[in-house]
Amino acid sequence: MPRVRFAPSPTGYLHIGSARTFIFNWLYARHNQGTVILRIDDTDVERNTQASLDSIFDGLDWLDLGPNHGADEFYRQSERIDLHVKLANDIFAKGLAYRDFTPAEHTDADVAPSGAAWLFHPAMRNMTSEESDRRAAAGEPFVLRFRVPRETREAVTFADLVYGEQSKGTADIEDFALLRSNGLPTYHMASCADDADLRISHIIRGQDHLTNTFKHVLIFEALGATPPAFAHLPLLIAPDGSKLSKRKHGPVVSVTTYRDGGFLPHSYVNFLCLLGWSPKNDREVMSRQELVDVFTLEGVNRSNATVNFTDADPFDPKAVWLNAENVRALPLDELAARALPFALAAGFHTDEAQMRQIAPLIQERIRTFKDIATVADFFFVEELAPYDAAELIPQKGDAAMAAAALEAARDILQTAEFNHDGLDAALRAGALKLGVKPGQMFQPIRVAVCGRKNAPPLFETLVVLGRETCLHRIGRALEILHTTTTA
Repeated sequence: MPRVRFAPSPTGYLHIGSARTFIFNWLYARHNQGTVILRIDDTDVERNTQASLDSIFDGLDWLDLGPNHGADEFYRQSERIDLHVKLANDIFAKGLAYRDFTPAEHTDADVAPSGAAWLFHPAMRNMTSEESDRRAAAGEPFVLRFRVPRETREAVTFADLVYGEQSKGTADIEDFALLRSNGLPTYHMASCADDADLRISHIIRGQDHLTNTFKHVLIFEALGATPPAFAHLPLLIAPDGSKLSKRKHGPVVSVTTYRDGGFLPHSYVNFLCLLGWSPKNDREVMSRQELVDVFTLEGVNRSNATVNFTDADPFDPKAVWLNAENVRALPLDELAARALPFALAAGFHTDEAQMRQIAPLIQERIRTFKDIATVADFFFVEELAPYDAAELIPQKGDAAMAAAALEAARDILQTAEFNHDGLDAALRAGALKLGVKPGQMFQPIRVAVCGRKNAPPLFETLVVLGRETCLHRIGRALEILHTTTTA
């Protein structure tokens, strides 16, 4: 059974590319009854922050893939440094690494031939063990470097589960560092040491790590461990073709931007899955269990995936569409519960009981829960925002017809049964008495109580608003009409 890991560095919020990597690892493990490991790669003390770590946890928890941030096991690299150092020294003891005493302020250009790629410092690589031991014993700082086997090996190869056979000549791989001059492990050493110790079977990560894998294969072999299977995922890119970057694109690439924008966690997971992966059944809207059932690495594409956004709208249209589809499928109680925090955040005074009344009226009209502020605002405010009096005038009618319809509606609503059937019958009878079509009766009422033509079904809306509010707003609409016609 596979053991996979997600290993973020706490140097910022959860990037959507990192979230997709976690999701693909999670789906692969769940599809194959395997184990998901969350390992925080926090050995870069200078760049790591608790705020970043909290943000990563917040993002993972919002994805709602299970308790413990969606992982089965949890580790911090900073608590495992002794293991990393021991294994690096084991590699050194085998003669597969050497000490490099080159002063830190020296650049590669100082020791490499002009125009050549730096591979190693000959004087350091060829230093005798006696001289190396003497200088180390004297306290001279050094970097521990891997001795890439150029003399005995032509290339490092591995079979990537997405990109196929990969090979790189050892003549093009520099003698990379395992331990820094302060004695702490590098990313390469710490990552491979943990992967070997935790028995990681599959490393599923972004394509930008593919070039690191040749070095990692060498480390695994030096440790006497079988390298895991590797699967590198296509990059996520911006509409202009550039790689999605926290520095360049800002909050657009943060998972919490979608959370705060009113997206359902599952919808967002569904959306991220479709960036660089295609199910065999070509379906797009899938439940979590359906995603688990159909996910395979064979479905991962090699080409980069574009996340579409603009300066005015940070949300990908596909993500919005998927969210709207899932909102429409929500049970009404859940819809009300999820919508309530966004209504409160918009400054509306409401509660879950009122949201439960409103939920069926807005379910087909909202794409994300932030739409509450613009789609359902008239349910919560005491006074409507100003609107054009012309909106009150029905099709093929005039101001006089609108006024007559509103006056009749005001009289009817004072005594009618305030439920759907009672209002339907009473207002249709009022239209018949006035000699107008029902639609010509209903439009002025809808605009009067909602402040717009495009609104939820009229009778249900009237019931939720209540008799007193409806009568007040119709009275205000009549004032607006009177002011306009006498101006």
